[in-house]
Amino acid sequence: MDPSTSIAPRPCAVIGGGRLGRTLVAALRTAGWPVDGPLGRGEQPGAGAAIVLLCVPDAQIAAAAAALAPRPGRLVGHCSGATGLDVLAPHEGFSLHPLMTVPGSGADLRGAGAAVDGATPRALEGARALAAALGLRALRVAPEDRAAYHAAASIAANFLVTLEGAAERLAATAGLDRALLVPLVRASVESWAAHGPERALTGPVARGDEATVARQRAAVEERTPDLLALFDTLADATRAMA
Repeated sequence: MDPSTSIAPRPCAVIGGGRLGRTLVAALRTAGWPVDGPLGRGEQPGAGAAIVLLCVPDAQIAAAAAALAPRPGRLVGHCSGATGLDVLAPHEGFSLHPLMTVPGSGADLRGAGAAVDGATPRALEGARALAAALGLRALRVAPEDRAAYHAAASIAANFLVTLEGAAERLAATAGLDRALLVPLVRASVESWAAHGPERALTGPVARGDEATVARQRAAVEERTPDLLALFDTLADATRAMA
């Protein structure tokens, strides 16, 4: 059974009309939850909103929370992966961070993970209820682990895009476009997902073919010299893993 169907919808409001805010509003409405928003920063949710979710940049969470009029029984949450709950005071706070990249076109959050936490057991239960309604798999991440959790997410998503951008630049010097790299990238990610990093690793570094690695390094130095330090760092990390 869909876990979201066993949880009674609660009136909620979403503040912040960015990519995540719009995505959450649409997903909650699809799940049958009454949602007010996305509201602009500084707008006050209706008195009936039992849950208010702040989808604003990390540096603006405290100000957005302070602008909310406290109401007894209302839960106020943020969607930051690295931020604790103290910025939500004096509200009964929680956090819900979908472990999913959200492009401008929105995202399907169902099946993705979500880091949750709550200042009280009731707040944590509210975060878990929201996650279930969105089809997310909730995992409580303790305050002392949030920075490491968020750094891992950044490496897995943001840094991967940076790396593929570097590969695309170098490939362009040999007449290849991004589309030709995409199947290789997808196959590598699927192999990592299925088998883990050690078994998924291929290529000259994994084979110990240092002559080929040296020729690659020379090409990087000649054609995209600003990427040489990145190449060396990644080659060293790959040797250690292999």
